[in-house]
Amino acid sequence: MTVTAQLVAYEHLNAVQRQQVEAIELLPEQVRFAGDIHGALHMLLSRPCPGVKGFALLVDGAPVAFLLLKRPPVLPAWADEHSATLHALQVDHRAQGKGHGRACLQALPAVARAAWPEIRGLELSVDAGNESAIGLYTQMGWVDYGEAYKGRIGYERRMGLMLQGSTDF
Repeated sequence: MTVTAQLVAYEHLNAVQRQQVEAIELLPEQVRFAGDIHGALHMLLSRPCPGVKGFALLVDGAPVAFLLLKRPPVLPAWADEHSATLHALQVDHRAQGKGHGRACLQALPAVARAAWPEIRGLELSVDAGNESAIGLYTQMGWVDYGEAYKGRIGYERRMGLMLQGSTDF
């Protein structure tokens, strides 16, 4: 049996899939890094804005992960204006260890470019102590800018991924 996984915009989910997204849970020690699904959905839905898009990773039609992308006017101060930023990447704890985070990151450039064709790259901010996330991002081609800044829970590292066809940010 072949498992199919695809990253789908939140607005294209059906009612059942949206309910399933609301049930995504992280382990308690992960919430401090990525927040929880309720905070991510609040950011997406409370004041709809063309600068925030949500995406769910569907595996055989059911959501197992969720993430947010941002562009102006809600782009963080640390980000380049020509990029989109990744936020709140969350893989349900019952589905972790199966490559779903990697699947999100592999699909991300294409869905980000489809949403905002003008972007040149993707950026993220990751807690400097979140070694597993930094390792995954690095394996997936993200580059650590070598900068750290004081974030909400400690020092954060900025990382970026240039999109194909772009020469710079």
